[in-house]
Parts: sequence; structure tokens; C-alpha cells
Amino acid sequence: MGFLNIFSKKSRIKQKTKIKVLIDYRERNCLIASELVSMGFIIEFRELKVADYIVKDTAIERKTINDFISSMINRRLLKQLEELQQYKNRLLIIEGIEEQELYTDSKEWTGMNPNAIRGFLLSILLKYKVPIIFTKNYKDTAKFIAVLSKKQEKELPLNITKKTLNKKERLQFILEGFPGIGPKTARKLLKKFKTLRNVFNASEEELKEVIGKKAESFKELVYSKYK
Repeated sequence: MGFLNIFSKKSRIKQKTKIKVLIDYRERNCLIASELVSMGFIIEFRELKVADYIVKDTAIERKTINDFISSMINRRLLKQLEELQQYKNRLLIIEGIEEQELYTDSKEWTGMNPNAIRGFLLSILLKYKVPIIFTKNYKDTAKFIAVLSKKQEKELPLNITKKTLNKKERLQFILEGFPGIGPKTARKLLKKFKTLRNVFNASEEELKEVIGKKAESFKELVYSKYK
């Protein structure tokens, strides 16, 4: 009965203390924010380095169907999925299934084989371990966020880290703190240079062999002084 009550009319947000939802400033033109305000939430726009919405300890990446397809084609979503890994609780919301199909058994509007889309969805679930929620429209998305906010028991810091890391994971985690260095690139650096000291002492030319143009900003940060 408790599970069913979550979705009953009586479960609408009745908060003694209003819950804050952090929203990336690039979502300002989206109607989800105003919908959340009307439901009694406090919203705060800021530049989120990872995700579009943060509800307590959960990071949410939101894509309309068109955006999902385009970010799949240009591989931008792969980077975003890697960045979401720092959050224990993470979601991908694909919005708009009421108005538009994600794929059909033809290449009518995406120009892509439907099985390629199916395979990508499976990769998100199995490789990146990111649950997917399909919502009908922006109002439906806002309602999911509202229900999610009630299910979270505690709020965690924005900079969430793993509590139990083995030695290899700790080395990789340190490198992932550098701009543009995701898990895959961090592993490449460690496989080539073996230790963090070797990575940090490597010349820009040596780093370019592994991370390309990112080598310049990497070295700049290594030599930056804490002021």
C-alpha cells in the first residue's frame, strides 16, 4: 500500500520545509522550473559542471528526444554519462515520448538504424549503470522530480566521491579531477606512465600522445599555484 500511496492524489507535495532543486542555468528556458515552483519547490539556477538537475543526492541529465538523438550521434552524451559516474544516484530522463517516438522500425526521421538506438540504450543501462526514465512531457518530468525529492532521506555534498576505493581507483580518481579527463582517459594515462609522478612529470609533447590538445590545460593546472 505504501508504494501505491506515492502516486495517489494525497501524495502531492506538502512540505513544511521547502525542498531546493538545483538547476543548470542552461535550463532557464525550460518550463520544468516554473512547474516546480508552482508545486512548492525552491529552485536555484547555477552553473552545474555535471547534470542538468540535482535533487538532494541525485544527479539528473535531461534530454528531449531530439537532443538525445543528436547527442548520441555526436557522442556528447557519452562524456556526460562518464561525468555522471561521480554520483552514486544518477538518472537520465528522456522527455517527450507523448509527442514523438524515440525510434521506429525504419530510419524515417533519425536516419539511424533503430537497433543502433536500442543498443545505445542498453549501453547506458549496462555499461554506464545509469537508469533511464521516459517522460511524456515537461509536466511529467517535474512530477518525477517531485516524487524523487520525497524519496531521498538525506542530502549529500555536491562533490560526491566514492567511500571505498582500491589503489587503482584512487589513482584514476585523482586524474579525473582534471578538466576534460574522464575515466577512459585517466586509465590511458596510467597505463602509459604507470604512476602519478610520471604523469605529472611528463612533457606536454608526451601527454599529447595520449590526451591530445588537453595536454596544455593539464600541464597548466599541474604547475598552478594555490593562492
